[in-house]
Formats: sequence, C-alpha cells, structure tokens
Amino acid sequence: MKNNPARPMAVLGAGSFGTALALHLAREGQPVRLWAHEEDSIIAMQNERVNTRYMPGFPFPETLAPIVSLEETVSGIRDILVVVPSIAFRDVLIRLKPHLAVDTRIVWATKGLDAKTGQLLHDVAMEVLGHARAYAVISGPSFAREVAAALPTAVVAASSDPVFAEDLVARFNHPPFRVYSSSDVTGVETGGVVKNVLAIATGISDGMQFGANARSALITRGLAEMMRFGVALGGQPETFMGLAGIGDLVLTCTDNQSRNRRFGLALGLGKSVSDAGQEIGQVVEGRRNAPLIMKLAQQHGVEMPIVEAVCAILNGTLTPVEAMYQLLSREPGTEY
Repeated sequence: MKNNPARPMAVLGAGSFGTALALHLAREGQPVRLWAHEEDSIIAMQNERVNTRYMPGFPFPETLAPIVSLEETVSGIRDILVVVPSIAFRDVLIRLKPHLAVDTRIVWATKGLDAKTGQLLHDVAMEVLGHARAYAVISGPSFAREVAAALPTAVVAASSDPVFAEDLVARFNHPPFRVYSSSDVTGVETGGVVKNVLAIATGISDGMQFGANARSALITRGLAEMMRFGVALGGQPETFMGLAGIGDLVLTCTDNQSRNRRFGLALGLGKSVSDAGQEIGQVVEGRRNAPLIMKLAQQHGVEMPIVEAVCAILNGTLTPVEAMYQLLSREPGTEY
C-alpha cells in the first residue's frame, strides 16, 4: 500500500535536527508528533510553541504537536523518524518496541555506530525490532538550522524496501528540500559515520593554521578512507561520490556549523579533549565514534591513517602536532 504523506509522522528526538525535520514536514501541512525523553522540554515546547533550547526563532506550525508520552506519540502511526544521538539509539528502539504495530516502518537520521557493539544502526534496528519490518536512513549535507530556515538542501533516503524509499521521497521532497532515493543503506550509514571523524581532523589542521592545501588533502584522502571502509562493510562505491559521502564530508569539514569541525578547531588551538568537548556543549559524534570505526576497520583489514591519527589525539597517545606530522611523514604511495 502506498503511503499517504498526509498521514501523521512521529519524530523521536527534539534536538536540533529532529526539530528541523519536524518543522519541515509540518510546514508542508503534514501532521507531526514530536517526542523527546526530557519531559520538561516537551512541556516547554507545548507552552511556548518553539524549541528555545535547540532551535530558537522558528515557531511551530499548528500541525506540529509536541507530546510527552512515547506511547501516545506513536499510537496509530505507520512511519516513525528517529533522530537521537547514536548513544541513545538502541535504548530508544527498546522503549519503542512494545508500542509498534506490525506494519510500522522505521527511518532514522541518526549518524553513528552503536555505542555498545560498534554495529551499524540498521543492524541494531533489526536486532531489536526484527527483520520483518521496513527500515530506512536519511543522510546527506544538511545542517539543522539551514533546514529549519528552509534554505536549499539535498539529502538521500536509503532503504532496501523500494516502496518505503519512494514513500519517504514523497513525504520529504518539497522544494527547497530535495530527496534522492537509494538502496545502499550500508553505504549511506558509513558515510555519515566516518565524515564526522574526518571533520575533527580538518578542524585540527585549520586550528593549527596548516592552510587550505592541507585541508583539501585531508578531505580528499579522507574520502579514500571512507570509501575503503564503506566498501569493506558492504557499501557501494558510487554511494561515497554522492550526497551521503563526499557531499556530507565537504559540508562537515569546511563549515563551522559543524560541531565536529569546531571540536577539532579547539584541539588544534591547543585545548584539551575535555575542554574542547565542554566548549561545544552538545554531542560530538565523531569523538565517540572514532575508536569504534578503528576497531571495525582493523577487523576488516582497512587502513585508515587519518582516523587512526584522530584516535591517537583523543586518547592522548599523540599531540595534534605529532599526529599531523606523522601523517605527513608516511611513506609515499600510489593515490588509490
């Protein structure tokens, strides 16, 4: 059965990106139910009709309803969008499971690996909720504030279920927000995971004033690492040349709206890992996922020197200066 975009959608996670996507759908006249695990924040949004903490200045349309109860949020809902940090992804699905109908479909815009196992999120979803239902992921170069401001944005919706992918395009694709479809869930997910770590690396380089040449080299060689890693996990090479790969990578590495890049900038300016994290004040996915990526890369025999350098900085094995010059002193080789 084709999805009717006018049917309500539940958005779980009222951070910056969850709120921005909820705003986008609601402005198109779609009924949206928005939930977060912090009850006080939902009550505040009900009263103020705006997310003053994460998305101030963007009032809620009438079609956007913040709801305290998770059960009430997903009752009668066919499509649920999960937009929580990767560390909370598994726990949210566990809480969600008792409230799902047989035909409920799950899509997420979370970028990261499972904090406990290092699994890709589609593996977590199937482990927690079973293999029978339809799953999808939305990813691509999309800063939350620009989505909320209705600035031109393009993303990709990937699902092994072509009907679900088509339905997500129909629901989300409203100018200036453009959505492409894909069947490569693994490739789209791995692009979204690795780019955050590479953004930390380019931030460190820029914080150290290594210049535009170094930034370009890190992005380009980072893309090679991303592709090797993603293909080893089962992704398609062409995915990494698209929005979820190079598109998201360039965005996150070059603009200071990126928390991961700003975290790297702070490290490059000489701040400690702890102080840099406190300065950002929100989740820095690349910081959490870097060691998980390296563990997976080692299991699959994938060489990722840039990610490895970031890990060494994060765990205190190398200083930013030592790590960057270690990268530069590697033996020359062929580009691919």
